[in-house]
Amino acid sequence: MRLVISTPFALVVERDGVGQVRAQDATGSFGLLERHADFVTALGPSVVSWRERDGAEGHCVVRNGILAMRGGHEVAIAAPEAVVGDDLDALERRVVAETGALKEEEACARAEAQRIEIAVIRRMLGYLRGERRALSGEAGGAFGEELR
Repeated sequence: MRLVISTPFALVVERDGVGQVRAQDATGSFGLLERHADFVTALGPSVVSWRERDGAEGHCVVRNGILAMRGGHEVAIAAPEAVVGDDLDALERRVVAETGALKEEEACARAEAQRIEIAVIRRMLGYLRGERRALSGEAGGAFGEELR
């Protein structure tokens, strides 16, 4: 069986000789073997695991996505994000670290957006009060100064 996992930016996994694939959707965990009927499901955050015919195992954490079994011989997964690893424990540590960094970046971006929103509101209020310098960019009313 062939397994393909892709994101919008990369082909993450492309394996031939896969004997079984396991994943999880909203109904629970499931497994696919070769010659399974055509099948499509939406994946939530999930670990996709597979075992190749030679016994080698692989794992991929996907954040949402669509899994399709086609023709009984190909499992294709399209996901916005995917992280691959052979060792499940190491993969978990990597995903936790990347998720923490992403949450920190998102918090900084939210704070910056709020700061800009407050500056825009201040400028609009100044304009509505008739303060000419609020929109003119004169000293004391420059956009950059109000952002600080």
